Amino acid sequence: MLDATKTNVVEALRKSVHQLTGAATDYNSLIDLIGNARLVLIGEASHGTHEFYEQRAEITKRLIQEKGFTGVAVEADWPDAYRVNHYVQGVNEDLTPVDALSGFQHFPSWMWRNLDVVKFVNWLRDYNDNLNETGVKVGFYGLDLYSMYASIAAVLDYLEQVDPEAANRARSRYACLEHFGEDTHTYGYATSFGISESCEEEVIKQLRELQNRVSEYTQKQGRLTADEFFYAEQNARIVKNAEAYYRAMFTERVSSWNIRDRHMAETLEQLMLHLEQQGIPAKIVVWEHNSHLGDARATDMAQQGEVNLGQLVRERYGNDAVLIGFSTYTGTVTAASNWDGMTQLKQVRPALPKSYEELFHQTGIPQFLLVLRGENAAITSLRKSRLERAIGVIYRPETERSSHYFYACLPEQFDAVIHIDDTKGVQPLDRTFDVDVGEPPETFPSAL
Repeated sequence: MLDATKTNVVEALRKSVHQLTGAATDYNSLIDLIGNARLVLIGEASHGTHEFYEQRAEITKRLIQEKGFTGVAVEADWPDAYRVNHYVQGVNEDLTPVDALSGFQHFPSWMWRNLDVVKFVNWLRDYNDNLNETGVKVGFYGLDLYSMYASIAAVLDYLEQVDPEAANRARSRYACLEHFGEDTHTYGYATSFGISESCEEEVIKQLRELQNRVSEYTQKQGRLTADEFFYAEQNARIVKNAEAYYRAMFTERVSSWNIRDRHMAETLEQLMLHLEQQGIPAKIVVWEHNSHLGDARATDMAQQGEVNLGQLVRERYGNDAVLIGFSTYTGTVTAASNWDGMTQLKQVRPALPKSYEELFHQTGIPQFLLVLRGENAAITSLRKSRLERAIGVIYRPETERSSHYFYACLPEQFDAVIHIDDTKGVQPLDRTFDVDVGEPPETFPSAL
């Protein structure tokens, strides 16, 4: 039985939410909220929930068609996502969306190699192919920094084509990182504890040299030349930031988290600048986990000294950015029990009492949108700090509270939230599924 206070909150929510029924008008109020914003950050409460991917895609399609958005930037590595970018813009040899997603082979491959992403990538390609001559093709980009060695290879490949002597210098600088057999964790451990010298100075020099020669390398006219340079420059930036990330990983977790999210914010800003320089409106939808996109200042993260992309974007762009979160009460999720573990379809336990998810469940409304800007009884009642659940690529229901919950103030964290009470896991393209059989300890510093 609900107590009187909770009953009042639940009743206020029922009056304020917009029930989602699958109608074309479901997200009209959200589109109105977005207005002329240039950045829309759409989260997810897990890295493996079908409905989060599906609904993000539907919102993104409307933003592209109705609001002129020109890019989708995701929590994925730059080289792998750029292969998809080439496919959706019709400039590579991949024949299908599945082929274009072939770069996503490392754990957790299901994040991007799943049926929902295939459908969206296919839609993007069709949309771009059917534009008229003056239409602007929509791009697909990665914001993450885990691709250090793939990015090294991409920088060298670019320089071999435009400046072989510079390629030799780059190869010499990056050789510092080759001693570790492309094992980023061994590199981070060895340099953090003084076993080996860091490569920090060399990777910084390489990025600066590339940036100093932008005019020389892009002197040919045409967008393709500028795109090729930007791709190479971003890969050099990834090498620099990833080197710092892996060094920090074994000393201070907060530092490594902040390096990663600051890198994603920097990449997003550089991408917007690049599009503007090419005469393309810089309006981008970002897909990442709630933990990266909700404003960190409204959560426990702030007390730990952590920042995230959502906070950095709000500080930089204010109301020109809209932050949207997702939540669920129960269902299934595609996840693993440990890092590099087997892909599993896991049961999601009902949300804990006194959490936002449990409160939303009490409304009895299966799916709804709640706009959090402004003031009404529902928003005021949600300003009390409550538990909020975050499931990354690892889900450990046996340690649910300590592993997956944190305190947050939802109206300060997001501008809107979408709650889907009962959800199911995404369907990976690589069908190596297993049923959850246990919960070994997490073995990687971050799973979000």
